[in-house]
Amino acid sequence: MPDRKNTSLLLAALAGFALAAGSVSAETTLVIGLQQEPTTLDPTADATASIDGMLTHNVYESLTIVDEAGVVGPALAESWEVSGDGLTYTFRLASGVKYHDGTDFDSADVKFAFDRAMAEDSVNPSKGIFKPIASVETPDPMTVVITLSKPDAFFLFNMAQGDAAIVAPESVETNKTDPVGTGAFRFAGWTRGDRLRLEKNPDWRGAADVSVDKVEFRFISDPAAATAALMAEELDAFPGFPAPELLPQFQADPRFRVNIGSTEGEVILAMNNSKPPFDDIRVRQAISHALNRAEIIDGAMYGQAVPIGSFYPPHGPAYEDLTGLYPHDVEKAKALLAEAGVAGATMTIRTPPFPYAMRSAEIIQAQLSAAGIDAKVENVEWGFWLDEIYKKLNYDMTIIAHTSPNDMGNFARGPSYFYGYDDAAFNELWTKISEEADPAERITLLKQGQRYLAENAVHGFLFQLPLLGVFKQGVTGFPASQAVLFTPLAGVRKE
Repeated sequence: MPDRKNTSLLLAALAGFALAAGSVSAETTLVIGLQQEPTTLDPTADATASIDGMLTHNVYESLTIVDEAGVVGPALAESWEVSGDGLTYTFRLASGVKYHDGTDFDSADVKFAFDRAMAEDSVNPSKGIFKPIASVETPDPMTVVITLSKPDAFFLFNMAQGDAAIVAPESVETNKTDPVGTGAFRFAGWTRGDRLRLEKNPDWRGAADVSVDKVEFRFISDPAAATAALMAEELDAFPGFPAPELLPQFQADPRFRVNIGSTEGEVILAMNNSKPPFDDIRVRQAISHALNRAEIIDGAMYGQAVPIGSFYPPHGPAYEDLTGLYPHDVEKAKALLAEAGVAGATMTIRTPPFPYAMRSAEIIQAQLSAAGIDAKVENVEWGFWLDEIYKKLNYDMTIIAHTSPNDMGNFARGPSYFYGYDDAAFNELWTKISEEADPAERITLLKQGQRYLAENAVHGFLFQLPLLGVFKQGVTGFPASQAVLFTPLAGVRKE
C-alpha cells in the first residue's frame, strides 16, 4: 500500500510543476478588430488596404521598411548603396532567411518577384512603382543590383510597400488563400466572414524580441458590433475604429486607451472623368461648389477629420491649403450646371461598405440635391466595388479613402485607372516630381501638383481620414499615426 504522505507530496510537487510549466508556456494572443475583410491575401495582386494592414511586414516582407515617421530602413535588404547618378541600387540581403514553408530566400526570389510585378500581364495594383526599373541583376545569392532608367525619388520608399513584397516561385500561386512569406508571423488560418489567424514564426531573425505568440484579426464592419466587442473585452485593439461618435465613451472608461492620429488617406468624392458629364470641368466645378466639407466632417466623422482641398495630406511637408478654392456656393453650382446643360440630371454615388463612405454619401446626396442634381446613393459590397468600379470604371461617382503614401501619381496612371483621368500636362508634372532629387524643389513641385488637381476639380476633395484607435490598457506598440498602409506587429506588447 503506498505511503499517502509521500503520495500527497508527490502530487503537490507535480501540481506545482504543472503550474510553473503552464506559466512559462502560456501563450499571448492579440485579438484585433478590423473593418475590412479582403477578398484575397496577396498584396501583389489586389489593392485592398486590409491585406497590407494584416500581412505586409508581418507575413510578407520587402527589401525595405518604413517607420511611423516615414523613414526608410532595412528589412530583407540589410544595407544598400546608391550610385552617384541615382540610377543603380546595390542591395545586400539578409542571410539565413527562410520562407515559412522551409525554402531558402536569396536574390533569385527578389528577381522573380520583381520580374513578375513588371510583366506585361502583371495584375500588381501598383505596377507603376516598378516602371522606372530597367534591370534586376543577381551577381550572387546575397546581392541584388537594380538599375533604373530614370531617377526615382520615391524608389526606396516604394520598395517597402506590400506591392513590392518578395514572394517565392514555390508558393506564389497559392498566396491568395495560403500566404507564405519570410516575416515574423506565419499564416495560421482564415475563416471567411469572421477572422484570420497568424502565429509567431520562431525562425524569424528577430523572433527573440517578438512577445506576441498568436494574432487574430476579427472582421467587424458594423460600428455597433465593434463597440460591443470592445466593451465585452473580446478585442485587445481596434486600430481603425469605425465609430468616431463613440470615442468619448472609451475615453471615459479606464479599461481603454484612445488614440487620435492621422493617416495618408485622402477621402474623395471620385468622379469618373472618362464619361459625360464628368468630362466637363464645369460639372466637376459645380459639384465641388455644392460640397460643404464642414457639414460632411461633422455629420460623417463627428468632427474628427481635417478638410482637404486637393490630393495631399495636411501633415505632409508640401501641404498647401486649397480648401478655399471652391467655397460652398449652391448658386454658383446651379449656374455652372445650367451652363453645362445638365441641371436636374440624375447621378449615382456607388458607395463601398465603410462607415465613413456611407455616412458621407447621405450628406453629399442632400448637398447635390440642393444644387439641382438628382443624386442617388447605391451601397455596394467591397468585392463588387473592386470589380465594377475599380477595374471596370462602371460608375458615376464614388467615395473612397486613398490610404497609400505618395500616391498623387494615381492621377498619372492614365484613362484605364478608375479615375478615368488622362492629362498630359499633369503627367509631365508628375514625372518631374518623381525624378526630382532635391527635397526642397520636390516640395515646390508637389505644391504645383496639388493646385493643378484642385483647379481642374478632378474630384471632390473631402477630408483626411483620421487614425482612430481604441486599445485595452497594457497594449502598446501600435503607431499613433500611419505613414504607410502596413502595421508591423513584431514590436506590439500585451501586458
